[in-house]
Amino acid sequence: MTTATTAAPALKYLEDRWDDAIAATLDPPELLRYRSNLLGSDLRITNFGGGNTSSKLTEIDPLTGEPVEVLWIKGSGGDVGSIKRSGFATLYLDKVLALEKSYRGVAFEDEIVGMYPIAAFRANPVAASIDTPLHGFLPFPHVDHLHPDWGIALAAAANGAAKMEEFNAEFGHKLVWLPWQRPGFELAMMLKRAVAANPGCDGIVLGGHGLFTWGMTQRESYLNTITIIDQLGQFLNRHGSLVGTGLFGGQVQQVRGDRKAIATAILPFLRGRLGTQRRAIASFSDAEDVLGFVNSANARDLAYLGTSCPDHFIRTKIRPMFVPWAENADLATLKAQIVESLKVYREDYKVYYSNHALPDSPALRDPSPTVVLIPGVGMFSFGKNKTEARITGEFYTNAIHVMEGASALGFGEPEIKTGDEVPQAGPAAPSSAFSVCTNYVALPPSEAFRIEYWALEEAKIRRQPPEKELSRKVVLVVGGGSGIGREVARLAAERGAHVVVADRDTAGAERVIGELKHIVPAEFTAWSPVDITNRETIRGALDAAVNAFGGVDILINTAAMFPSSPDGIISDAMWAVTLNVNVTANYLLTDEAAKLFKEQDLNVSVVLTSSANAVVSKRGSEAYDVSKAALSHLVRELAIGLSPRIRVNGISPATVVKGSTMFPRDRVRASLAKYNIPFEDSLSDDGLRDLLAAFYAKRTLTHQPIDPVDCAEAILFLAGERSRCTSGHLIPVDGGLTEAFLR
Repeated sequence: MTTATTAAPALKYLEDRWDDAIAATLDPPELLRYRSNLLGSDLRITNFGGGNTSSKLTEIDPLTGEPVEVLWIKGSGGDVGSIKRSGFATLYLDKVLALEKSYRGVAFEDEIVGMYPIAAFRANPVAASIDTPLHGFLPFPHVDHLHPDWGIALAAAANGAAKMEEFNAEFGHKLVWLPWQRPGFELAMMLKRAVAANPGCDGIVLGGHGLFTWGMTQRESYLNTITIIDQLGQFLNRHGSLVGTGLFGGQVQQVRGDRKAIATAILPFLRGRLGTQRRAIASFSDAEDVLGFVNSANARDLAYLGTSCPDHFIRTKIRPMFVPWAENADLATLKAQIVESLKVYREDYKVYYSNHALPDSPALRDPSPTVVLIPGVGMFSFGKNKTEARITGEFYTNAIHVMEGASALGFGEPEIKTGDEVPQAGPAAPSSAFSVCTNYVALPPSEAFRIEYWALEEAKIRRQPPEKELSRKVVLVVGGGSGIGREVARLAAERGAHVVVADRDTAGAERVIGELKHIVPAEFTAWSPVDITNRETIRGALDAAVNAFGGVDILINTAAMFPSSPDGIISDAMWAVTLNVNVTANYLLTDEAAKLFKEQDLNVSVVLTSSANAVVSKRGSEAYDVSKAALSHLVRELAIGLSPRIRVNGISPATVVKGSTMFPRDRVRASLAKYNIPFEDSLSDDGLRDLLAAFYAKRTLTHQPIDPVDCAEAILFLAGERSRCTSGHLIPVDGGLTEAFLR
């Protein structure tokens, strides 16, 4: 870290990451981007996607050629940690301030949002944040509005205003307290009045919400922000050290030593029951702070109160689902508790919606929880993809920290109960609307609903790109380390799936995963070793998919073997191995997967890879041909036996030479010699394969070599919803091989 022009005070927890050498090279908008990224680089400062940063910068008006003040502010839905210059909205500051003249009161504040595009500078299309007026009306050049756990803990404490004054006195600050108010123009007016009424204030605590800080320079704003947050951490942690083991009422359940195995066993069941309307990807946490919460005496009551900060429950919903599970109970009991808890949760959620919905409210969303807490085990979180699932879990972990801090601030203090006066109460909601548990104050359900079902939040959701064909699906590709399986993995990832590559060739599986990282985020993929002739390794691959994403929606097998020998004679042992790999192993794989599918109780798909050889009789490939004929019929048998939830289909490709591990150089040379195809030994492996593929192509109606991607396209068609009414069938991918016509 370089020496800064503004010296940092002693920080106990956070780090001053500002580098003057870097800052000196940046223009004002880039300095705002730099400041934002630094603040977002530490989740103790703000959560992903949470908070906002702004700067009031002088620009040249393209219309008048005169200098004009422009408000640069993080665009709606952006993340300060990763935002680029292009992610900021820019507005004429004088036009933003002029909106006060048009403001008709809190009942009409949303109509102001429609005017932000009119105030855009240089017709910037980035949607302005709902926080725009909050920043615009604060009379400071640079403003940070963040949601640190330590800050929200103070803001969500029943004695928060009094504790803020203690903090001010101890650390020499002049923070100002504001009661709860939903973000919007009314809150902007409250902020404006608060600063005017408190000259010299250096920050504002928004009751139940977050923290505002500022500075005259980018560096000063950054430094003020991290200093106050660090000092809040010192203040909160000192209070927490006095609580000891009594936090959340103390621990009433032990951490289970087999919790990871329990999580693996219960995840498919849980994901399936939650996914009846729309399936989701799962994430699991058994972090120490999570376990400390779920195993505590007050966990169930605190969980029911829900979260406080708006950024939290937009993802976590108004509350998580707490599943009561006795310490020594078995899995069957846990499943029954999940079913009963989910029934109650959904009923409660529908009542919550009906109690607060207005005629123009968005329609009821999926009433299933996104966070599930199980004592002794940990926390399961769900989202449309792995990133969202993980972040949802991180947000509820933030909520746990908030409840922990708020509870610590009440330790040894007179108890404040529901119905007592709380400092979060104000024009938006009276004290009677707030619930309190161990000094933690949750938002009233009416206020939570006004944010969760806010028309502006709905608009933000609609601005997101549409989900892809295989979004929310988990695809397990057995044999995915090369050839057809590799192309299936690549295409599935491109189409939105979460992909698990399983292969006996672990180096190949890892290599394909490395390729997929150029298509999708790394956390959307996983790999596992597998030997499909061994049930134990099959279970290991299935468990890998469960642990990574929560279950399996599509099972694809492209692994097979073609027996060969130098003298062309297939021994009895090789015959047996061929049928074991190409037939029995497919049965073992599907049979093990069917157990997982039964737990999920969702519609799923299986696609197996047969061959045109299943119906084309040839000399010298009897073992392979017979095995593929048996596999083709196995597809039909499995389709009948596993219906109606599991569709089973297959493809029957003609010879696929490109990328196939069944065509090593020696076999390709032997085939070329067999068919009297001239070749040079100096040719590369791929060059030799191309010659053989071209020869095979001439025997088809299309004269096209069969590429692995052609097979992958057919496989994913059968795997996806476009063939939802197809089961027990095999699609030929053979270029029009007349010998393989249906007979």
